[in-house]
Amino acid sequence: MMAFDLTLRTALERAAKLFPHKEIISRDYSGTFRYTYADFYQRTQKLANVLQNFGIQKGERVATLAWNHHRHLELYFAIPCSGAVLHTLNLRLAPEQLVYIINHAEDQAIFVDKDLVPLLEVIKERIPTVKHIVVMSDTLDIPGTSLANPLSYEVLLAKAKETFSFPDLSEWDSAAMCYTTATTGDPKGVVYTHRGLMLHSYAAVLPDAINIGETDRVMPFVPMFHANAWGLPFACTWLGATQIFPGERPQAEDICRLIQEHKVTLAAGVPTIWMATYPLWENGKYDPSSLREIVSGGSAAPKSLLKNYMEKLGVSILHAYGMTETTPVVLVSRLKSTMKDWTDEEKYSVAAKQGLLVPGLEMKIVVEDGKEVPWDGKTMGELLLRGPWIAKEYYKEPVRSTAAFADGWLHTGDIVTVDAEGYVSIADRSKDLIKSGGEWISSIDLENTIMSHPAVAEAAVIAMYHPKWIERPLACVVLKKEYVGKVGTGDILDYLTGKVPKLWLPDRVEFLDVLPKTSVGKFYKQALRKQFAGLMVANSEGSGA
Repeated sequence: MMAFDLTLRTALERAAKLFPHKEIISRDYSGTFRYTYADFYQRTQKLANVLQNFGIQKGERVATLAWNHHRHLELYFAIPCSGAVLHTLNLRLAPEQLVYIINHAEDQAIFVDKDLVPLLEVIKERIPTVKHIVVMSDTLDIPGTSLANPLSYEVLLAKAKETFSFPDLSEWDSAAMCYTTATTGDPKGVVYTHRGLMLHSYAAVLPDAINIGETDRVMPFVPMFHANAWGLPFACTWLGATQIFPGERPQAEDICRLIQEHKVTLAAGVPTIWMATYPLWENGKYDPSSLREIVSGGSAAPKSLLKNYMEKLGVSILHAYGMTETTPVVLVSRLKSTMKDWTDEEKYSVAAKQGLLVPGLEMKIVVEDGKEVPWDGKTMGELLLRGPWIAKEYYKEPVRSTAAFADGWLHTGDIVTVDAEGYVSIADRSKDLIKSGGEWISSIDLENTIMSHPAVAEAAVIAMYHPKWIERPLACVVLKKEYVGKVGTGDILDYLTGKVPKLWLPDRVEFLDVLPKTSVGKFYKQALRKQFAGLMVANSEGSGA
């Protein structure tokens, strides 16, 4: 066989040669922007010339601080295909974390959206490696700023040479990097090779994985700064699929409108966005009929959400699982052909799990002594992974890497079960499991059961101290607007009775106006723990005794 390197240039040039007339659509500052893959390729070559003029060397990091749009897609390919490393910055991080990440990666340049410039103005004196800041807008002008010598993206491209000879690279060369959104300690950098990104793309597009084809019209709502937007921009460009980008600060209405207007067939995002868009679909304000599937990941989607989308909207939700360290797709919950005669309830139960391991990876579920757990759907253990698109270490972090990547396996920190069919279900993050009276309680399963209550919009469960049982569940609940003041603790507990073990019944239910969320839309349990840090139950026996 030929010694042929798998690099992103293959994906870029295939799109330009085979699908020059296919569209890329982007919600821009002043309206809808459309162009073709031929246009995209030409601008990507110009951008590579800009990087060369900056003096960016092979392996140096070039950062993006941007929303999901066509310019970000150009950066996704121009940077790694020219030999540099794409570093996506999480625009929702605190200034201290941004400073740490930029300096730790030693970014040479930052491409920033015009409305995000204030994030850099706050830290401009503390990022000494950054030599160039390029402001992205839909005009040649850039807004007034205190940044020194900011450059206009569109002006640079207008002046750049139109052709660029992309270099031959090794598939083992670094192509991109992303930092984990750590809740404790400094963020950890994960570097992706060209080989890893290409093999991940191969696996992600398989029919039994995310199942993407050239005819699809794909909209990633998952941010392009988070785990490569789940690899969708790379895979879709390679296939020549139509891509639709939601632009800056998209809200639920924007998502619904874009899906309807541009006939999106596949959309991807965290469960909270699909919870927020569901009422707009349900009341008939927008038409979701173009959707053949929604990919939901980042956290567990309640079974009730899957049922509502399928039974009331005719749209299936595909549950997927991954991490920054896994590029990210690892598990996908597609039903096997042998399950076609199962009851609907049985099928939804499977669909609500994180799913089957995608081809190309290996996993094992172990307890503390390293022994693998039985595939009985009940016994919990930590999920360990290895494969060609799984990271082997954290960037410049040998000590932290030792524990996380022991014995050639990524130790995910996710506590899971696996059933006899091989479907993995996450019980919790190891830090989120509740141990009450020596028994484990899955906060995720309890949350999802609470969220199946017709009055509940969102729910998060954390552990609170108990003098006898050590830990007991505290449920933080956001009610739908029409039920506020009409549903109380007793209603929630009555609903849970018989649906979960008695031990799992929360000792306390707190009704909140909103649940705090992380930068990528997950429930931010650390903030809830701080909010209720001093809380102790009055009943020393506990409701779960």
